[in-house]
Amino acid sequence: MAKKSKLTQVAVRIGAAMGRADRKAQQVAKAGALAKKELHAISKQVDVLKRQLLHTSKRLRKALS
Repeated sequence: MAKKSKLTQVAVRIGAAMGRADRKAQQVAKAGALAKKELHAISKQVDVLKRQLLHTSKRLRKALS
């Protein structure tokens, strides 16, 4: 069996490292997109709660006056 040259061995290591780095970058990007969606959903909920609080405070002021 032919022995692999040092250049081939180094190229394999570089390729493997690049593959691992690319995979990790994809995972981070996916997590970032998910966090962005969750943040948008939470901000929508906060807006709804603000509106509810506004209506409730108006009703309370009306009831107390």
